[in-house]
Amino acid sequence: MSPDALPPDPFAGDPHDPALSLEGPEGGEQDGLSEAERDEVVADLADLAVYQALLEARGVRGIVVDCGDCGEQHFHEWSLLRASLQQLLEEGQMRPHEPAFDPDPTSYVTWEYCRGYADAVLSDS
Repeated sequence: MSPDALPPDPFAGDPHDPALSLEGPEGGEQDGLSEAERDEVVADLADLAVYQALLEARGVRGIVVDCGDCGEQHFHEWSLLRASLQQLLEEGQMRPHEPAFDPDPTSYVTWEYCRGYADAVLSDS
């Protein structure tokens, strides 16, 4: 899924965008990713492809993340997470997106589960 397939920012170009106050006192562009951060995102994208290949056929729809900001779980389908990581790589930030509608928590696993599952499957090969 390309970043263009994501819903548009409803406040794009709006000088009264409430998110503008979150940019800090200078209100300028955010810095891009450091080389180490870019390397981490590229590695995450590669890992995500492996995890999806191994788990999607088993009924896993994506990854669940515990949000430190709101304290809730966020459910990310494979394609949405890939598009978000790709956008982070290209633009240095992710656009806000709509949460999954009525997700079935049993269809999502944590990143750590994916890593452990992949390690176990690939070590048997």
